Amino acid sequence: MVSKFSARGFTLIEVLVAMAITALVAIVSYSALSAAISSAEALRISTERARDIGQVMAILSRDIRQVAKRPVIDEFGQRMPAVLGGELARDELTLTRAGWHNSTGAPRSTLQRVHWWIEDETLWRGYFPVLDRTVGTERIETAVLNEVEGFEVRFLPSLAMLEINRDDAIDRKNWEDSWVEDVSQPNQGLPPPAAVEVTMEVSGLGAVKRLYVLPEH
Repeated sequence: MVSKFSARGFTLIEVLVAMAITALVAIVSYSALSAAISSAEALRISTERARDIGQVMAILSRDIRQVAKRPVIDEFGQRMPAVLGGELARDELTLTRAGWHNSTGAPRSTLQRVHWWIEDETLWRGYFPVLDRTVGTERIETAVLNEVEGFEVRFLPSLAMLEINRDDAIDRKNWEDSWVEDVSQPNQGLPPPAAVEVTMEVSGLGAVKRLYVLPEH
């Protein structure tokens, strides 16, 4: 005699329902895990990007804040001012800076001729091993940041020309888009500007702007 309480197996419908529930739970769990991993990866990339930009701006700041009033002779024998740049210059920013550390005691100056420019959405920094160079002197170049859509430099001739508008923002009507010598007045010399404003357009982030007051000499 078979007891009415004897165990019975699962029906096909019950098995299918259980499998569907298990699959749904797995999908939800995978989606949540995938979203968490994607968020963590995006945060990591964003953090690394912010770190890279911070390092580049620190190098740029160090270059500008240590400007030395030392013109140089280029490879064509032409005298070039201590600072030049902007729309009409070959590179966006070129300057002579002090503080080039010489830990090995090499026979060179502690001044350094530095160039900043943008090419194919990459920001570059270069320097020459000597101040006054010849045709055979090669520039040492380093790509410092990619995905840079723009790199603009503006110059303020004198701090006395600095003006603040009614919104407490800097009025840029007295700023120059280029800092180059006047070709109609050769050999007049071009002193360094009083201040430099750098605007860097970074892909996915927007404009990163810095204002630097140059040291007096």
